[in-house]
Formats: sequence, C-alpha cells, structure tokens
Amino acid sequence: MKKLGLIFKEVSESRIKDTLKKSGALFVVKYSGVASPDLSTLRQSLKTSDARLFVVKNSVARRALKSSGLESMIKSIDGPCGLIFIKDEPVGASKVLCNFVKDHEKLKLEGGYLQDRILEKKDIEAMSKLPSKEMLRAQVVMALNSPIAGIVTTLNQLLVKFVICLDQIKQKKTS
Repeated sequence: MKKLGLIFKEVSESRIKDTLKKSGALFVVKYSGVASPDLSTLRQSLKTSDARLFVVKNSVARRALKSSGLESMIKSIDGPCGLIFIKDEPVGASKVLCNFVKDHEKLKLEGGYLQDRILEKKDIEAMSKLPSKEMLRAQVVMALNSPIAGIVTTLNQLLVKFVICLDQIKQKKTS
C-alpha cells in the first residue's frame, strides 16, 4: 500500500499536467513572506481573470513541468513557488498580478509560459500594460465604424444643403 504523502504527490502532479494541457499560459511566482490572507486575496482577484493560483511542492512541480515538455521553466522553481494557470486571456491575469506585486513587494514574478514561448518577468510586466481583449475589439469596431460614420455624415450634409437650397428657391418663387 502506498503512503498518503506519495499518493498526494502523484495526484498533484497529474493535476498540474492536466491543468497545463487546458491552460493557455502559466506564470510562476515566489510568495515567500506574503501573508496567507494576502494570497487568498490574490486568488480571488485572479478568479476574475479566469486564472488560478496553485501552490505545490517544488519537486512535484519540477516533475510535472519536465514531463509536460517545459524543462526550461524548471529553473524558475526555487523556494516557495506558486503556479498561476491562465485559461484564456493572459493579459487580464498579468494586470492583476502586476497590480498585486505593486502592493505586496514580497511576491516576486519569476517567469512564465505562453503558447510555446517562455516568458521572463519583463515580458509579463509588458503584457500587463496591453489593453484587454474586449478593449482591443472595441478599438477595431471603432476603427471600422469611423469611415462609415464619416460617409453618413457627408451624405446627410449634402441632403441638408439640398433641402435648404430647395427651400430658398421656394421662398423666391412665393415672394
């Protein structure tokens, strides 16, 4: 019969592997010195961005990353580390994370992984300055709508001038 600790490690490793397959991105943070209530606050903030913070033993995280083909991420796993799994949009999660780091300096960004690309701390910080997916969509819609609105305004002005001209002709003929 296996020991309970070994079973827990195996379950944690398989959970990390499964979550990595479903996730679009992964961030690694060091949380040494951060209070437990602050980590709970971070977890709640990350949920709004469809991201989750998972704390696990380093040996388990290293094995899971290695078996998932992310050997280059293993160097980031040192000391008390947390893995942040992001499902869809990493920009929102990076904004939440960078804002949290501003208020809690003991939390350190170590790096990440996004669509077959290894990210460094500066990449995550740069990503946090990007507009969200919804904002980008709104900007595209506005850019597409702008020429159409200009044409409508121009055609409307032509019709208004034509009506004014007809009204002036009518007033001359009646006077």
